[in-house]
Amino acid sequence: MSHNLFNTLQSFDLGNGKSGQFYSLPALEAAGVGPISKLPVSIRLVLESVLRNCDGLKVQEANVKELANWKPTEERTAEIPFVVARIVLQDFTGVPLLVDLAAMRSAVNKIGKNPKIIEPLVPVDLVVDHSVQVDFAGAADSMARNLDLEFTRNRERYQFLKWGMQAFDTFKVVPPGIGIVHQVNLEYLAKGVLEQGGVYYPDTLVGTDSHTTMINGLGIVGWGVGGIEAEAGMLGQPVYFLTPDVVGVHLTGAIREGVTATDVALTVTQMLRKAKVVGKFVEFFGPGAAALPLVDRATIANMAPEYGATMGFFPIDEECVNYLRGTGRSEAHCKMYENYYKAQGLWGIPQAGQIEYSQVVELDLASVKPSVAGPKRPQDRIELQNLRREFFSAVQRPVTENGFGKTRQVFGKSVKVEMASKKKANVGTGSVLIAAITSCTNTSNPSVMLAAGLLAKKAVEKGLKVNPAVKASLAPGSRVVTDYLKKTGLTPYLNKLRFNTVGYGCTTCIGNSGPLDPAIEDAVVKNDYVTASVLSGNRNFEARVHQNVKSNFLMSPPLVVAFALAGRVDIDLSCEPLGTSKDGEPVYLADLWPTLQEVRDAMQSALKPEVFRKLYKDFAAQNPKWNEIPSSVGNVYEWDTKSTYIQEPPFFGTSRFRLGSIKPITGARALGIFGDSVTTDHISPAGAIKKSSPAGKFLLDNGVTFEDFNSYGSRRGNDRIMTRGTFANVRIKNLMLGGEEGGNTIGADGQKTSIYDASIAYQAKGTPLIVIAGQEYGTGSSRDWAAKGTNLLGVKVVVAQSFERIHRSNLVGMGVLPLQFKEGTTAQTLKLDGTETYDIVGLDANIKPQQDLTLKITRKDGSVENVSVRCRIDTPIEIEYYQHGGILPYVLRQLIARRSPLSADSKSALGTTSAGS
Repeated sequence: MSHNLFNTLQSFDLGNGKSGQFYSLPALEAAGVGPISKLPVSIRLVLESVLRNCDGLKVQEANVKELANWKPTEERTAEIPFVVARIVLQDFTGVPLLVDLAAMRSAVNKIGKNPKIIEPLVPVDLVVDHSVQVDFAGAADSMARNLDLEFTRNRERYQFLKWGMQAFDTFKVVPPGIGIVHQVNLEYLAKGVLEQGGVYYPDTLVGTDSHTTMINGLGIVGWGVGGIEAEAGMLGQPVYFLTPDVVGVHLTGAIREGVTATDVALTVTQMLRKAKVVGKFVEFFGPGAAALPLVDRATIANMAPEYGATMGFFPIDEECVNYLRGTGRSEAHCKMYENYYKAQGLWGIPQAGQIEYSQVVELDLASVKPSVAGPKRPQDRIELQNLRREFFSAVQRPVTENGFGKTRQVFGKSVKVEMASKKKANVGTGSVLIAAITSCTNTSNPSVMLAAGLLAKKAVEKGLKVNPAVKASLAPGSRVVTDYLKKTGLTPYLNKLRFNTVGYGCTTCIGNSGPLDPAIEDAVVKNDYVTASVLSGNRNFEARVHQNVKSNFLMSPPLVVAFALAGRVDIDLSCEPLGTSKDGEPVYLADLWPTLQEVRDAMQSALKPEVFRKLYKDFAAQNPKWNEIPSSVGNVYEWDTKSTYIQEPPFFGTSRFRLGSIKPITGARALGIFGDSVTTDHISPAGAIKKSSPAGKFLLDNGVTFEDFNSYGSRRGNDRIMTRGTFANVRIKNLMLGGEEGGNTIGADGQKTSIYDASIAYQAKGTPLIVIAGQEYGTGSSRDWAAKGTNLLGVKVVVAQSFERIHRSNLVGMGVLPLQFKEGTTAQTLKLDGTETYDIVGLDANIKPQQDLTLKITRKDGSVENVSVRCRIDTPIEIEYYQHGGILPYVLRQLIARRSPLSADSKSALGTTSAGS
């Protein structure tokens, strides 16, 4: 329902002789509300949403005035109620989200209310991209065989998605085999400007994947959130966040010959991690930003989670509308898009001095050098010429210093293995075992994908071959990539080097790298080799790519091909040959690297509007396997208690969504004490399930064979498995056990046991649990199961030195209290070992956002130490979420109370319980 606050409802020319209405930011400034034209572009786009959705209830006039008067530097206490235009999901997070919606409908149905009150109020698009695994690689039929296996493994999940499509009015699914969610969003879903009821407004979104920020490259405001926050957004709840600082990145110069957009992204990631941009908006400006092609902007924006920012935003300009045209959007839409942003005063990349930022960071693009990142974190950039030395150093560094704790004697040792293919290969420390051109970060960028194909062409022409030990794969982010690689004649050369297409999905980057040859894996495990994967991805956390491949390096697609040819990472490709030609001559990287002109010439075939229109229509007709999947019907899902994929979660029983009281937590025991950079992969793995793990034993006990385990990510619709998988990463190090790897701890009886079994024993005694951690706790993927699993293990509190943005929000959203140590205080300075008892003092109904509380530590000898900690419930609305036991119980209560009068049963169900007990 439209309003005309501050006389801002204005008209603009649609470009077709007609006019449309919009909420004008220039008119808001003319009304004297604030100096809007000086605000960062990203803040102005959020302001438009706040203005347009101002209803006097969830969004108030005061919110508009506060944001319109954003200051570059001030204490951030105001929260913004941001109503997004749409939501995107991927299947690993989307299936559990749909499970929650189905469970909410069941809960509403049980108390005699209309289940249809649980209905998304904004468009929701789910792209199935996380399920395909690289079981087969290096052959012409690899993709077909992987797709067959994907549908066999995930049939039950896909049936459930089809139920969701018929049960919810605005819920749509892009089926398997189409592409990666962020590339599909960029090339197809995103419109730039949307319309409803004759009012035009900016395309904005949140997504249940941290790399949703890729869309920032197209000038669209959007970022990753946990599934629980996305569900609330679907059901009409604004996305609340503190007014952010905005860090301006002033780009100058131009990318040099031999340097790729990937190198720029890795350089920006390292630079902005050091600038501490966690929880801040980053906005790129200056002549260097204006000169970047949109696909390069998208590559840089994609890695915002790696540099810790909420967004990595590029403003709107001619390059954006050219990209929309080039990817098949209609000419009428493109004219309207350009006219809209010009009418808003939002057209063009700002130059120095035009905008006031909280902080400005400078980067000359000409200074960027070829780089890789690793071996354990994406921000640990290494210049290509230094990789050999850095790997040598990392292998010998202590594990506590992000190394591998080996001696130099491990270098030069290898064993010869005979693989199932009868080929033989040497395997040792430094061997490349996985080489994957994968991930939304790079496969959406034709310049680096074509560079990989051109390098492959030159390598084949010189007679080079990929080392037999390397499992090579190509997983494009959309079928458009396949089209232009074929048209440029590069596909046969990639195939010749075993970079055959294995599927359209995230594959290796999400941990779906599939099995290694058994003989190779056996050699690696027996000899404890530090082998490597090389991938054009965005994440290289421990045990993410493959549980037995310890070092993982991010790099551009052409470098992935180069290292596959070399077969090792302990090499300096700037001066050492990567192979020998058919003429017996040494071949160097410089001999193979394509020139910028060669890439530009090939690019002429990349963006053809008609190709995009053809490949992004009538998905059902293009995917017969999807059509074969049956669907159940009805508005309420019929749960199968025997299913090992989909189970009704315990989050919406009547005791779970009652209004709670906040009170102190007493007598808590430590479930785990962890160091720095514990990722959501450590907390809730997405990859393979070990037989010997609690989740593996559960599956075996329920008649599932090891071959049919699938992955943790695919099992997220079943809380029984996911709770058992929480903190089950094979590389997580619990300091209660001296830093021993694996998901174990000290139990209530003082003996070593799995974290899951310890949790069950403590919960049986009614003992609350606490997790203690270091810096950057919860970095990585926006997976809500890292918070859901924590909650279901009985953890009431997480105390860390610092939190990553999304995971902190997810913890609050699940009713888990995040607390932050003051500067200089750590588990190490406090000499905590897990034998202590913990109380949270000062936690009561009067708690305020970011208030100081007391962590009372009672040691085994009876001594007591009181430590001041900051409550990281950051906003007033989060206080309410916490009181309700989480965001979804809060929203459910609101919907039941708002949509219909409460019966006696409903009122009883919405009674009182305790959030702190």
